Amino acid sequence: MIRRVGEPVQAGKRYILRHGVYAVLLRGEQVLLTHQSAPIPELQLPGGGIDPGEQPIAALHREVYEETGWSMRLQKRLGAFRRFTYMPDYDLWAEKLCTVYAGAPVRRQGPPTEKGHLAVWMPAAEAAGLLGNEGDRRFLSAALRSGLNPRSVSGR
Repeated sequence: MIRRVGEPVQAGKRYILRHGVYAVLLRGEQVLLTHQSAPIPELQLPGGGIDPGEQPIAALHREVYEETGWSMRLQKRLGAFRRFTYMPDYDLWAEKLCTVYAGAPVRRQGPPTEKGHLAVWMPAAEAAGLLGNEGDRRFLSAALRSGLNPRSVSGR
């Protein structure tokens, strides 16, 4: 069973299932996040929706690049959560099935290509309390508690 986080399901709303992939990207004691400026400014794990016909891992690499400007190396799958939310950019109520991976930032390729996003580096322990949704907070905190070694993730 995949844990539900966040707001409860609202009666009378039709939710569309949206699959997404996200990454905990550690380098030393720092984590690479994305700051999304709209519709509500918030820090997030980089990642997002899987396009029709796209493979999940390819989507993860694409989303990380679009939102941070960085390429990444995948380490392992950490788990999944689901949340029910309104997505104003798409004008729909979504059941988001979010799969989270551990990885390492490899190289900055340039600025984020997705409008309204900014790459942000910060101490991972601090970031765990600042992320904009409960699922992101839980997975970053769990990764840090489990001893996910930033050095092993980054290959150092």
